[in-house]
Amino acid sequence: MHKISVKINGNAYEEEVESRLLLVHFLRDKVNLKGTHVGCDTGNCGACTVFLNGKPIKSCNMLAVQADGAELTTIEGLERDGALHPVQEAFLDKFAIQCGYCTPGMVLSALALLQSNRRPNEEEIREAIEGNICMCTGYQQIVDAVAHAADLMGQSRS
Repeated sequence: MHKISVKINGNAYEEEVESRLLLVHFLRDKVNLKGTHVGCDTGNCGACTVFLNGKPIKSCNMLAVQADGAELTTIEGLERDGALHPVQEAFLDKFAIQCGYCTPGMVLSALALLQSNRRPNEEEIREAIEGNICMCTGYQQIVDAVAHAADLMGQSRS
């Protein structure tokens, strides 16, 4: 067992974890943040995407002990004072959610893009989300949502 300290969505956590525990299972089972989904367990689907020190990572490809001392942001950490983040709003506005399983990872991947590129074109959006798999929407609604989020973020906080 290893003791780790992490900051998740602004809250500090100290937990004893097994050395083989994946970060995604730490988030879901130890910290009870169920928004980070377990999809493929191989890093291919992107359902487990979270921010580690401001960068998107696939939490099924990382051990919890490797996150010791890090700052994490999950989908739950995006809302502020009960208000959805503009990227979350855009996904709702553009019907980019069907079953919702891929949505947390898609939203975080989209946010990572928009933090580095305020006005991405369609090709840049598609490239940014290519590490996330959606089985329901056909992607056009997701691309439209990311473009809409760029517009919303121009008028709102980022």
